[in-house]
Amino acid sequence: MANDKRVLITGAAAGIGRASAQAFLDAGWFVGAFDVDELGVRAWADAVSADRACAGRLDVTDSHQWHSAIAKFEAAAGGLDVLVNNAGVLVDGAFETQAPEAHRRIVEVNVTGTMNGCHAAKAALTASGGRVINMSSASALFGQPYLASYSASKFAVRGLTEALHVEWAPAGVKVCDVMPLFVRTAMVNEMTAVPALQRLGVKLTPADVARVILRAATARRPRIHYTVGPRTAAMKLMLRLSPDRIAAAVNASIGR
Repeated sequence: MANDKRVLITGAAAGIGRASAQAFLDAGWFVGAFDVDELGVRAWADAVSADRACAGRLDVTDSHQWHSAIAKFEAAAGGLDVLVNNAGVLVDGAFETQAPEAHRRIVEVNVTGTMNGCHAAKAALTASGGRVINMSSASALFGQPYLASYSASKFAVRGLTEALHVEWAPAGVKVCDVMPLFVRTAMVNEMTAVPALQRLGVKLTPADVARVILRAATARRPRIHYTVGPRTAAMKLMLRLSPDRIAAAVNASIGR
């Protein structure tokens, strides 16, 4: 049975995606959990009644899989109100020590994957007057050393969000993004070569981010950018008010 509020979440097998799936479910939404880790999302969905959730495999870099996932979700839920483009990857360390293939993979998943999702979901979101929530990052506020490709990918997500926020407004589709600082996930736990991580620590949990994503999904007039936590909000304000050379110096003092 279709629910009045319907959300599809990518990268939902663990971390922010899993926490978001649970937060939406607890709020009464029908949740579609999709990930390359099909066993992970199916294990979560199997614990939920079939009229409240569905799950499936989705490689966000494959546009054909996107269209199949949207069709599967709409068949189960009766439509789509919110798409959460959460799937993402990173590598950390000095830029030149990472293979070109690793840099390319970040762009393929974080940028192309997000674009694929927006493209595939546009018709369904137009029909429902829905919205897209893209996962950006505090790394999209100023280029982050030792996370150069990841930071660049999140700047691209930010730019896409800002452009589609304007472009899709006449169709009634709202587009925003969420910008957390370091979050306590397996991806961040595996980082070993980012000085900013050591200096700033990891203060956010997946549940913290999930609460902001849910807020962005339910706000009557959503903002374009949602920061997560007071430190990210303060960083955003400081960088907006500072000349580039001052912002660069502050960023260097934290991240080098």
